[in-house]
Amino acid sequence: MPAGIMIQGAGSNVGKSVLVAGLCRHFANSGLAVRPFKPQNMSNNAAVTADGGEIGRAQALQALACRVPTSVHMNPVLLKPETETGAQVIVQGRRFGSMRAREYGTQKAELLPRVLESFETVGDGADLVIVEGAGSPAEVNLRGGDIANMGFAVAANLPVVIVGDIDRGGVIASLVGTDAVLDPRDRQLIRGFLINKFRGDTSLFADGMTIIEKATGWRGIGILPWFAPARFLPAEDILDIAGKAGEANAAAPIHIAVPVLRRIANFDDLDPLAGESDVRLTLVEAGDPIPGDCDLVLLPGSKSTISDLAFLREQGWDIDIAAHLRRGGRVMGVCGGYQMLGRRVDDPHGIEGSKGATEGLGHLDVETMLAAEKTLTEVAATSIAYGANVSGYEIHMGQTSGDDCGRPVLDIGGRLDGAMSPDGKAMGTYVHGIFADNGFRRAFLQDLAARRGRSGDFGSVDFSARVDSVLDELAAHMAASLDLDAFAEMAGL
Repeated sequence: MPAGIMIQGAGSNVGKSVLVAGLCRHFANSGLAVRPFKPQNMSNNAAVTADGGEIGRAQALQALACRVPTSVHMNPVLLKPETETGAQVIVQGRRFGSMRAREYGTQKAELLPRVLESFETVGDGADLVIVEGAGSPAEVNLRGGDIANMGFAVAANLPVVIVGDIDRGGVIASLVGTDAVLDPRDRQLIRGFLINKFRGDTSLFADGMTIIEKATGWRGIGILPWFAPARFLPAEDILDIAGKAGEANAAAPIHIAVPVLRRIANFDDLDPLAGESDVRLTLVEAGDPIPGDCDLVLLPGSKSTISDLAFLREQGWDIDIAAHLRRGGRVMGVCGGYQMLGRRVDDPHGIEGSKGATEGLGHLDVETMLAAEKTLTEVAATSIAYGANVSGYEIHMGQTSGDDCGRPVLDIGGRLDGAMSPDGKAMGTYVHGIFADNGFRRAFLQDLAARRGRSGDFGSVDFSARVDSVLDELAAHMAASLDLDAFAEMAGL
């Protein structure tokens, strides 16, 4: 096996995913063959891989940081929440089944051999594998059968670096407390720690580093200052999108409203829009009305279309959307949102719960039939309306047909995708990532603005190029603040 090291957190959301991406880019820039790995992830924001499966979006970003194609083995177990207590389980890129949390808790240890198999596959030909944990090893109540944190580290005999988030407060207690509750066999694998998201003069925490080192025996790798450009990286969590949307110009010529569905999925469609200075992106939370002044209502993907369609109606958003269309606004659905815009969603096999059909919003003359087989494919297409190239992916369990499919949105190498209403106000597509292509995004937003008698500077920033540039900035930022030579030594380089 190559050199390897695991990044775990003293708590959830301490920035592990971004840190791993930065480390991957740093060592890739150093000329090493680097690979990312996450044994278990929980996210409805998935990416379709080059080998035809799905993994967490964060691992796709980390693969980009390594400058290598994505693989199902980079995230062999992906949990996609379907209800408050259950999730769809994806193993090595394919649907394994749906389980309640308690059932999965009793069976996850059985997945360890496949996780280790994937780890070995990822390591083949690599110089370094950087592994990301999930949640925190301090959750010792979940240690039995664990495959996400120390359970995997022990099985793979990997050294561990623990990350503390100082922005949340209590970072000394969280790190020292983690050391205190761990089993001795787990504790001996920890080689060091680092402090993330520090605002201000890092020298002010020098004594804090000493306190943690003396209390735990771990080696301090350094203090990483707050990295503001991280907001330009694709978001793993919808809350990250909310932060970006909050920075938008209130006077922007285009206003896009996105109802936040309970099982919102694959919302990476929103990142390029949030990065447009002349677009105001509003995430509409449960209980809030869709703003009456928006120009476009964008219905995102959903892990549970039928459940989220009921949730949408509970919020009164169906009434808001109908009123929005009467006022001359436009509505667009992506994947699950596309299915909701049709006349009916039929689930004859009970894929999402009870068997039967559900009435859709009726703004597109199409019907969807849910099926057990999932479509997972990368897409290279052409916009029929604008002639722009579109690169994206499909990830859905359903087929949609109807009269409005006669006005498709995309041509995917001769296969037509999507639908549009006769008046052009409602449209839908199965292709995620459609706004990441600058040409399509520019044409779409210019068209939207022109229909409202406005104009703006759209598509002037190359979204993909900016992401790549920010990864380089992140790698340099980490190299300037952390002892990455010590990190490499801990990894066994």
